[in-house]
Amino acid sequence: MRCELVAVGTELLLGQVVDTNSVWLSERLAASGIDCHFHTSVGDNIERIASVLRIALDRSDAVIVSGGLGPTQDDITRDAIASVMGVALERDEAVLARIRSLFEERGREMVASNERQADVPKGAVVIPQTRGTAPGLICPVGDKVLYAVPGVAEELKDMATRAVLPDLMARAGTSATIVSRMVRTWGLAESTLAERVAPRVEALEAAGNPTLAFLATGVEGIKVRITAKASSHDEALAMVDAEDAELRALLGPLVFGVDGDSMEAAVGALLEGAGLTLGLAESMTGGLVASRLVNVEGSSAWFKGSVVAYDSQVKFDVLRVPEGPVVSESAAAAMARGAAEVLGADVGLSVTGVAGPAGQEGMPVGTVFIGLHLDGAAEVSHQRLPGDRERIRQLAAISMLDMLRRRLLDRPGRTR
Repeated sequence: MRCELVAVGTELLLGQVVDTNSVWLSERLAASGIDCHFHTSVGDNIERIASVLRIALDRSDAVIVSGGLGPTQDDITRDAIASVMGVALERDEAVLARIRSLFEERGREMVASNERQADVPKGAVVIPQTRGTAPGLICPVGDKVLYAVPGVAEELKDMATRAVLPDLMARAGTSATIVSRMVRTWGLAESTLAERVAPRVEALEAAGNPTLAFLATGVEGIKVRITAKASSHDEALAMVDAEDAELRALLGPLVFGVDGDSMEAAVGALLEGAGLTLGLAESMTGGLVASRLVNVEGSSAWFKGSVVAYDSQVKFDVLRVPEGPVVSESAAAAMARGAAEVLGADVGLSVTGVAGPAGQEGMPVGTVFIGLHLDGAAEVSHQRLPGDRERIRQLAAISMLDMLRRRLLDRPGRTR
């Protein structure tokens, strides 16, 4: 069973509203084992809506269209559906009575335009409204089906859960589920990562289940999505677990988490597991790393704090960095050691560099030095990061955390 989603509303095309409804519907379709291959957004134009619906019905077994069921002149989804079905709209007196009663219950006057919401394409089945004035529709189109639900999220979710998804499952006649997992990585470009994972892609290609896909997330690394379809959730989950293990064997420490896991949470878990505390010295990041760390629940157990030493004199006076260039390997090492000492932490992590727009101390924009002080020893990573000022700062922040994560993974005596 293949189901396509169509979202109606010119506001979607103008960028005034984000189509979160289709995201929610896609998640529920996947959990029900219903394949979704296309999402389409279309403006409030009857010819274009009808055209999109015909294309969708031509290539999919079912279509869910959201939006355009209101009482105003631009709410024309019903008209477009009737055109596609080749039938007329008929006023449903039971629906109209329900709309009137809703207005009466709220102590409000119902204007004539609300009567349009009781117009139903001939042959369609009404999905009763329980949270708004617009009913939903189940519309047979030959051997296929078209569902219409309101664009208001609360109403859409109610009708989809109560009527659309059960009807789809009954039509599909099979019980299946789709499970996906995002394996999160940091340290390789998308193309390089794809080459590393190529053996798994090739191994899975013949069977087609599970599948792998790559999603670049800008300053948060590359995700490898594993998707499996099976007759039960447990069976699909077992397939995902097995492929997850294969990927980790290939990628090693490049993997820092899955799904919603963050780099800072991965670092926090390692620190807590080792019984270590962390202190920061931030220059160019201006507190970005500290902000990420305090968003991790329970971070007070292992995070001491951050010295935002943006001005050079603060580096000299507070962190005891020797007088001299502050965008340098030696300054980064001294800052990390100073952070550990000043904050009373077991680990010191620092960053200094040039985010732009101009160079500093003869160093080009994008120059970054990350210092790490752990177990009485200091190490420094010199990096050249791309992008504008904000991108460089964000990349520096996650690069700091990743450097610490890898060092903790390699720490002698760590139980893996």
